Amino acid sequence: MKKTLIAAVGIGMAVALSGCNDDTGDATDKNTDAAGSKAPSAGSSESAAPASPSGDQPSVAGWQTQTAQKHHFRYDVPGKAKKWRVFQEDTALSYTDKNGRPIVVMTGAGNYREGGCASSPNPKAIGEAGKGQLATVGTTGGGKDGSLQENARNWAGNWGFAAYGGEDHKPKITVSEAKPWKHGGIEGYTATAQVTVTNRPSSCVPPRAVVHSVAQELPDGTMHGWVIYADQGVPNALTAAEIEKVMSTVRSTDS
Repeated sequence: MKKTLIAAVGIGMAVALSGCNDDTGDATDKNTDAAGSKAPSAGSSESAAPASPSGDQPSVAGWQTQTAQKHHFRYDVPGKAKKWRVFQEDTALSYTDKNGRPIVVMTGAGNYREGGCASSPNPKAIGEAGKGQLATVGTTGGGKDGSLQENARNWAGNWGFAAYGGEDHKPKITVSEAKPWKHGGIEGYTATAQVTVTNRPSSCVPPRAVVHSVAQELPDGTMHGWVIYADQGVPNALTAAEIEKVMSTVRSTDS
C-alpha cells in the first residue's frame, strides 16, 4: 500500500490553517485547498446515529469499542472477523519529517485489513502506522490554536497528506468546508479531505483516498480530533456507507 511513499507533512496548497496537536509537542500550520470540494455523506452531521451505549459497550452488536480518554472520544469498529484491529489506547501511530520528528500523531486507534500489501513498512512511520492497512481510525489534538472549524479541516487535510505521499510524493488534497457535528454528546465540526495519489510505483498504492475528521472543544479550551483515513479504488476498500456507519458511533466519553 501507500506506506512506502509517506514523508513529512507540509501541504503546499492555497489556504493556511492552524492545527492543534500537543501529541507532537506543538501546533502544526499546514495548507489545504478547499476550492471545489465535495464532502461525501459519511461526513454529514445528519447521519443516523445509534442509541448511545453506556460505558465501553459497543453501539453496534458484535463490534469493538475503542475509548480515547485523553481526547474524550469513544467509537466502535467492526469485529475481528471483519479484519478490524483495535490497539491499546496509548499506542501511537505517527508519521515523521525528514529529521525524524513526529508531525501527525494519533492514539486510541484501530486498523482495517492490515498487511494486505507486500511492500515494506514506510521508514517514516512510527509505532503502529505503516502496517499495509486499508484504513486507520484514531484520535489526536490537545492544543488551543486556531478555531474548531480550522482544526477539523486541518486534521483531515494533514492526515491525507501524510498517509498518501507526504513531501516526497505530494498528493492532491481537496478539503471541504467544516460542517456542524452534533450527536453522541459532541457539538463540534466535521470535514472531509479527498485525496488523489500522484505517484503510484506499485499496485500497493491506492489511486485515491478519503479522510474524515470530527473536532470537539473541551471546557478547558483544548481541541481534539477523531480521524478516519481510508484507501479508495482498491479491492476490499471501505464503502461510503461503511465509513458512515463507523462515524455514526463516534461519541464523547462524557456523554
